[in-house]
Amino acid sequence: MITAAQLRAARALVGIDQRELAEIAGLSVPTIQRMEASDGVIRGNVDSLMKLIAALETKGIVLINEGAASSEGGRGIRLKK
Repeated sequence: MITAAQLRAARALVGIDQRELAEIAGLSVPTIQRMEASDGVIRGNVDSLMKLIAALETKGIVLINEGAASSEGGRGIRLKK
């Protein structure tokens, strides 16, 4: 699962705009905009979500689930509870 806040933060971290993310993921800009405007966890077509996550991974993003440890060792941020 990925939240809208994680998506916005991930884009900012790698320095890409919505248009570039849409191109990399093979999605439309309005789809990315709807995802980022979601409240909490992004809801949508499973195929679109998988494309989104794969695109973020190609840019070096590792999604960390709540309560999970990050074993990758790269720099990053996470929210406190």
